[in-house]
Amino acid sequence: MATVADYKQSLKYETFSYLPQLSAEEIRTQIQYVIAQGWNPAVEHVEPSGAARNYWFMWKLPMFGEQSVDVVLAELDACRREYPNHHVRLIGYDNYTQSQGTAFIVYRG
Repeated sequence: MATVADYKQSLKYETFSYLPQLSAEEIRTQIQYVIAQGWNPAVEHVEPSGAARNYWFMWKLPMFGEQSVDVVLAELDACRREYPNHHVRLIGYDNYTQSQGTAFIVYRG
């Protein structure tokens, strides 16, 4: 059985923080899910020391109506290249509930 790390030693963020790092295919699957739900993908980033804040920096505008997983992946990669030491997360905005349907860190800084 795996050992459980103390919360102070192991900061956790967002939906999948307690799972192992997602593979490229798993990230692609999650983006497909966001798009299938009709949610609008958006990319945000922040320096690791500010990851616990409520507000992160938005990378461009949300991708309203985007249907291509590859376009979303390209924006995630572009943000990571621009801010290599930042955490980069994907958000799925739900128009119906006017809230976030999901949010998870794709790249850790």
